[in-house]
Amino acid sequence: MTINENEDQYLNLARYVLEHGHFKDDRTGTGTRSIFGYQMRFNLQKGFPILTTKRVPFGLIKSELLWFLRGDSNIRFLLQHKNHIWDEWAFKNWVNSDEYQGPDMTDFGRRSLKDPEFNKLYQEQKKLFCQRILADSTFAAKYGELGNIYGKQWRHWRTSQGQFIDQLGNVIEQIKTNPHSRRLIVTAWNPEDVPSMALPPCHTMFQFYVNDGKLSCQLYQRSADIFLGVPFNIASYALLTHMIAHQCHLAVGDFVHTLGDAHIYVNHFEQIKEQLSRTPHKAPQLILPDQAKAIDEYQMSDIKLEGYEHEGPIKAPVAV
Repeated sequence: MTINENEDQYLNLARYVLEHGHFKDDRTGTGTRSIFGYQMRFNLQKGFPILTTKRVPFGLIKSELLWFLRGDSNIRFLLQHKNHIWDEWAFKNWVNSDEYQGPDMTDFGRRSLKDPEFNKLYQEQKKLFCQRILADSTFAAKYGELGNIYGKQWRHWRTSQGQFIDQLGNVIEQIKTNPHSRRLIVTAWNPEDVPSMALPPCHTMFQFYVNDGKLSCQLYQRSADIFLGVPFNIASYALLTHMIAHQCHLAVGDFVHTLGDAHIYVNHFEQIKEQLSRTPHKAPQLILPDQAKAIDEYQMSDIKLEGYEHEGPIKAPVAV
């Protein structure tokens, strides 16, 4: 038995794809080693499953999940919490708009960002863009908006009749009143909205399951960036499960993570190998307030990790 069985689930995935995955081209043009169909199971009773073989910034995970839970799809909330995960997509929409009057960004893309001169210009312009989002609410409303992505679909699903469904709110109520239902499902994949989204949902659907006073959650993720994305997804949905259990006066059970296209980008191979050479630390514990709040009223300070010991960060480029 290892010191951190939950982390072994992730490390085994990374090792398996690195050794057995097949080469597959992708939307970004980077190239991946990929497999189709893989499942991990994390026992949330055995500690919070945030990786310890590299530092994972829990503050970013918290602020992004709180953003989703508010039904928000504008990056302004994220920027107010120093979270730049979603900047790229909003900035791309700005530089491609008719109103953009800055330096030419038509060469925006993965290859152009390898050019030091262009990359410097790009970073300068993106910084100015983020500053303007924070300072100008009108500009933010127009260019900070990412469309009907996760939070909107979870909390404000628009029907064909023009009404709205709070999927997550409805599921929480069902867990409280009808815990044995097999319909405790939230989906972010809305075929009608996919073309207008900045990025179609990678984590597409999740389902809750109640047994023996414990709440479990299973996520289906259509596309899984194993090195950069999956560690965030594991921690985010583990946190979500804890928060929903907190709402419903239940203990936590398992987080089951089912992956469709599970891939390692070619330019992440060395980083994955470095991580696999490290020894995991003991899993930390999640601390939530004694009294549960409404699911969209939690603050950053309400959510804490106790005993999070980890190795140093490992940097890698994001494929956009």
